[in-house]
Amino acid sequence: MRAVLLGTAAGGGLPQWNCACPNCRAAREGAIATRTQDCLAISADGHDWYLLNASPDIRAQILACPTLAPGPGARETPIRGVLLTDGELDHTLGLLQLKEAPGLRVWAPESVLDALPAREIIGRYVDWEWHSLRTAPDLRGLRVSTLRISDKRPKYAAESPAEGPWVVAYRITDEATGNALVYAPCLAGWPQDFDEFCVGATHVLLDGSFYAANEMSIATHTAVGSGAQLAMGHLPMAGAGGSLERIRRGDSRTRWLYTHVNNTNPVLNPRSPEFAELRTAGAGLPWDGTELRV
Repeated sequence: MRAVLLGTAAGGGLPQWNCACPNCRAAREGAIATRTQDCLAISADGHDWYLLNASPDIRAQILACPTLAPGPGARETPIRGVLLTDGELDHTLGLLQLKEAPGLRVWAPESVLDALPAREIIGRYVDWEWHSLRTAPDLRGLRVSTLRISDKRPKYAAESPAEGPWVVAYRITDEATGNALVYAPCLAGWPQDFDEFCVGATHVLLDGSFYAANEMSIATHTAVGSGAQLAMGHLPMAGAGGSLERIRRGDSRTRWLYTHVNNTNPVLNPRSPEFAELRTAGAGLPWDGTELRV
């Protein structure tokens, strides 16, 4: 299986257009790398590709990835479908930019499908197949399983009667080799069965939104307290019960990588002590465009 990290930042990317925090200033000055919003492409054979989430940056991400280039026919594309982890705008707005592709298949939690505004809009332009995760996605050469990890719903769905799940993690297994990748860019906590879900996976892509629970208030000098930040649905890396602590106790055969990294996270600076701590824990922070061979 091949997996390309098309984007690795949280909503807004790096730099965020309306932010002058230290990381955003450094990215504008070229001192640290810019990043687009979180999105992953996977394939069993290098021919049929599937997107995990569709970020608002999807057009630029596809153009930057030669393996996703159209052809050989004038309107042929190797992108066969999209799997959504949740209904947040930074993971779904890119669907609107894919509306030129007829017959695309989209899988998502049923609650997300019912609430997703893009579904009705796209339906006025092109016929797509929309599938609930009640049935396992049918991907060529890949086996997909899901784990309910959060019921944090997007704000536009605040009045939806659906109970969820609203957020899932994916485990993608190559049917030929048995190797597996776990994709969990939105972890509100560390579910009891998440360790088992990751066992034996060669790669786990984890939510890297925040390093600390009060990070946004410190980095942006705003009144965003730790409670409000945690309500966004992202487990911090550091602190008791944080993801770095879990990685240290995890399977050493697994390669732990962070994605969906918020612009305020100090690990984005490779010279920071927080980045050094990440590396000490055995984790990685891949760039946009990184390809994994799973």
